[in-house]
Amino acid sequence: MYMKVNLKHILGIGSVFFAGLLLSSCEKSFDEKTTQDRNIGDQSGVVQVYIATVGAARNYVFVDGIPQNGSALSAGSVFPSVGYGFVVPMGQRVFQVRDTLKTTTQVPISFDNVLEYGKNYTIFTFDTITAVKQRTVATTITIPEDTSCRVRFAHFAYSTAAMPNVDIYSFKRMGNIFTNVSPTSIGSYIAFPSRLSDTLQVREAGTSTVLAQLNGFLGTDKRSYTLIYRGSHRVAAGRFLSSFVNY
Repeated sequence: MYMKVNLKHILGIGSVFFAGLLLSSCEKSFDEKTTQDRNIGDQSGVVQVYIATVGAARNYVFVDGIPQNGSALSAGSVFPSVGYGFVVPMGQRVFQVRDTLKTTTQVPISFDNVLEYGKNYTIFTFDTITAVKQRTVATTITIPEDTSCRVRFAHFAYSTAAMPNVDIYSFKRMGNIFTNVSPTSIGSYIAFPSRLSDTLQVREAGTSTVLAQLNGFLGTDKRSYTLIYRGSHRVAAGRFLSSFVNY
């Protein structure tokens, strides 16, 4: 009996030891195929794309021939829809925005951008699908020290006729926060109260004529936003004032 008990103990210990060796062997066999980049901001730029092109329905963004978005973008869409941008390696890059449908009438656009270390950029496409244009601007992110947020305004409405400059009117402030903004212009950020729901209107510059309205704009502390006037300026139902977050 004494020998049998010890034999069982030895077998049990051997089983545990063998299992340990097997587990250790499995752990050592793990191979990380992709090296993690822990300093992305110093090697890349961060890019957002906003589609203000009238009639756009199935837009895809390519960088150096590589598709960036999985879902198609339509007029009024921003990519990425969640988050504040996608990472693009620094240096000169070839961007394309196009509709991949074979029968599309949208004109594809291709343009170069030189991205600098750790900087943020916003690409706006605008005009119509038969004459697509783009503007790329640096998005300078400054985090407020107080609880305010930051807001800028972009004018990318479309018309075949001349368009007026516009003002942005705030109901909470009871006055204009941006004045006399010309088409295809993108202004600088201004400080704006957060945690305060506001109604904003696009008005013809110097008048009370309302072109578009955004209800319930509510900024979050320390965030940065773009307000954008887009759509067909000549059709009341086709004009929009929208917002999206930059940071």
